[in-house]
Amino acid sequence: MTKVKLRVNGQDHEREVEPRTLLVELLRDGLGLTGTHVGCDTSQCGCCTVHLDGKAVKSCNILAVQAEGREITTIEGLAQGHELHPVQKAFSECHALQCGFCTPGMIMAMSAFLAAKPKPSDEEIYDALEGNICRCTGYVNIVKAVKQ
Repeated sequence: MTKVKLRVNGQDHEREVEPRTLLVELLRDGLGLTGTHVGCDTSQCGCCTVHLDGKAVKSCNILAVQAEGREITTIEGLAQGHELHPVQKAFSECHALQCGFCTPGMIMAMSAFLAAKPKPSDEEIYDALEGNICRCTGYVNIVKAVKQ
């Protein structure tokens, strides 16, 4: 077992983990943050996307020990109190979801993308969405939400 210290959603945490524990497993099983979903376990779908030091990463592709001393934000930590993050609000207002399984990962990926590129073109949005798969929608409302 290895001791891991990290900051998640503004709170410091310390946990004992096996060296092979994935960050997504630590978040879900170790910290109870189940908004980060496991969709494929192969880093293809993007459902497990979180922010690691402000950058969008797929938490099923990172070991918990690699997050030692780092700042992690999950979908649970994106809102400011009861005020939704603008991307969360836009996804809701634009009906940019159907079943909702991919939505946390999409929101995390797009919030990081928009922080770097506040006024993207449709093509840039589609390119940025490439690592996140939605099996229910045609992406039209997702792009609409990102533009909003």
